[in-house]
Amino acid sequence: MVRQWTEFERACVERGWERPSVFLTVFAQAAHMLGEPVTLTARQFRRWCLPDPPRPRPRAWRVLHAMFGINPIELGFPSAAYGEISPCTFLIADMTEETDVNRRAFVTTTVGAAAGAALGSLTPPQTVGIPHLQELRAGLRSLQALGDAHGGSDVRPLAVRHLNRIRRIIETSRYPDSIGRRLRLLAGQTANGCAYLHFDACDQERARHYWGEALTIGTTLDDGELKSQALAMLGLQANYENRPRHARDLLGAARQHAEAIGSPVLLSIIASREARALSLLGDHSTARGEHARAMRLLERPERGRPTPAWATFHDHGELEQAQGMLYSEAGRHRAAVPYFRSSLTHTGASYGRNYAARQVLLAHSLVLAGEVDEGAATAVAGLGHLQEVASGRVRNRMVEVRNALASMDTASAREAVDALTHHLN
Repeated sequence: MVRQWTEFERACVERGWERPSVFLTVFAQAAHMLGEPVTLTARQFRRWCLPDPPRPRPRAWRVLHAMFGINPIELGFPSAAYGEISPCTFLIADMTEETDVNRRAFVTTTVGAAAGAALGSLTPPQTVGIPHLQELRAGLRSLQALGDAHGGSDVRPLAVRHLNRIRRIIETSRYPDSIGRRLRLLAGQTANGCAYLHFDACDQERARHYWGEALTIGTTLDDGELKSQALAMLGLQANYENRPRHARDLLGAARQHAEAIGSPVLLSIIASREARALSLLGDHSTARGEHARAMRLLERPERGRPTPAWATFHDHGELEQAQGMLYSEAGRHRAAVPYFRSSLTHTGASYGRNYAARQVLLAHSLVLAGEVDEGAATAVAGLGHLQEVASGRVRNRMVEVRNALASMDTASAREAVDALTHHLN
């Protein structure tokens, strides 16, 4: 009689990890990336393949969770006591090519085990309490970190799945009114996250849909922070789509809610985007004044209310990029270069998408400022970062750089155009 595969064996076969030597190699790599001091033997692997496998120890559990991207319970392992498994640091979503030796792993940053549980489980809990809220919030934080690191194109399906999970819990689970409000607020925050990921992927209609959902939830709950966030993001989108008058209306409404909240970082974000709208309208003098106000607000971020979690990206590097864009839109490309260069230097390691975007902005300004050789070299160097970033916005900016280089009659420009075209195609 032929023994049927267990869930764990089937998952390994689907990923090409059925041989012990292959699985142990992948496990060791994942443990290293996670910083988990855990090793595995071929004997332990074979025991996991049994119909009634032993429960892995917490460190091994976290590595398995990261490798497969789902809760190990769904692989047939006995469940762990609630709270026994603490969040891990990475989620590895396997994107296997059809070869044993050329395996592409999409390695993401700061994705916790709670995110995997929220994304992987299909059955909502019957009764929702604080621990479930904590897990769902951890899932949202993890997805935000993943988008910051690798861009929105690949992450948005996971975020939508997380939002659908929260929606199902709201509609089918039991909870007191106090928990219900927090669940709805979390749904609005997650909708904002879904919107930004679709915006970054250049799926603007879906982005508008999710920001509209977040704004509706914020209005229903009368939550000023949620409304301010959705309006500020819609203003960002309007600027991106070159609708600066609409952007000013949206950002003015966002500022009204933000002033009641009293967070200087939130107000700085809005002022910076208002400056961009003014610049797009050709009012460069007023735009510079509004940008200066955004900088002053950021000088003392500890004043007023704490910075909302979603707004922690906003720092001096962000404002340096914004200053560079103001100069660039005014046609002062040489003046923009040092600001883009400085913003690149001040980009944190966890913001891979921002680093790639700022490198492309720097390359574009260098080319337009007449520094064609340096601009070409910077653009080609940026291709390495684009191997890890899937962002429609960054890709569109790279197309602009290629087109600018294509108009330059130099050897370095021609070589860069060939390299960029090869990557973009």
